[in-house]
Amino acid sequence: MEIKFNEGTPQRPEGDRILDASIVPINLLAYNKQIRQEQSWKDSDRNAITVFKTKGITIVLIALHEGAEMIRHSVNSIVSVQLLEGQIKFSTDLEYIEMNKEQMIVIHENISHSVFAIKESVFLLTLTNTSTDTKRINE
Repeated sequence: MEIKFNEGTPQRPEGDRILDASIVPINLLAYNKQIRQEQSWKDSDRNAITVFKTKGITIVLIALHEGAEMIRHSVNSIVSVQLLEGQIKFSTDLEYIEMNKEQMIVIHENISHSVFAIKESVFLLTLTNTSTDTKRINE
C-alpha cells in the first residue's frame, strides 16, 4: 500500500503527517494539543486537523470555542460525531440533541445539520463514502 502524506500549508508547513497507510497511528491527545496551540485557534472560533483520509473515509479532529457554530449544511456521506470534550448541540431539521463528553451520534447522508458549542468542545468527525455498492445487514 502506498503511504500518503499531507501537503504543507501556511498553517502547517511541515507537511509530513501520514494520512493513509496500512496502519496509521493517531494520537488524539497530541493533535488536540497541537490545534489548540495554532494561530487559527487563537484568531477564530475553531480549528481542525484531518487525521486520516482515504477514498472511503475521512476523520477530522475539530475544536470549537464556546459559542462557535458550524452553520447548517449537508454532506453526501454518513457522518459520525464523537464528542471527546465539552458539550455541543447537534441539530437537524427535525430535532436536536445536546451531546456531552463521550457521546456519539451517527446520521445518514444528505441530512441538513448544524453544530453549536455550548461549552468549549472537541469532537472527532468521521465522513464515510457511501457511493460503493453495499448490502444492508438484513438482506
